[in-house]
Amino acid sequence: MDMEYYDHGTAAERWERARMFFDARDYAGAARVLVGLVEEVPEQVGPRLLLARAYYHSAQLRRAETELRTLVELDPVEHYARLMLGRTLQRQGRQEEAEAHLRIASALAGDFEQV
Repeated sequence: MDMEYYDHGTAAERWERARMFFDARDYAGAARVLVGLVEEVPEQVGPRLLLARAYYHSAQLRRAETELRTLVELDPVEHYARLMLGRTLQRQGRQEEAEAHLRIASALAGDFEQV
């Protein structure tokens, strides 16, 4: 596979390309673009979260989990990362682990009824 296409352009151009792949439901294509972008700007939440979502939707659950755990370490109050981590763990059959993250996500979203 020609990785040059996925790596070509500025960070902003690659971000836009990744979003186009994601919006077209080509999650594997989006991930190929985002991997390089995340390596370039590891502290940014947006690209890493979209990479985790691309992995999740393409059933690469271990990779999604890895990215989501990194996000939770970078930004412990990123509620969507917590929610996605909980859902990713659920899809892997790890319900007990998932519950803690889902409760935190609910609390961070202000949905205290489910806590």
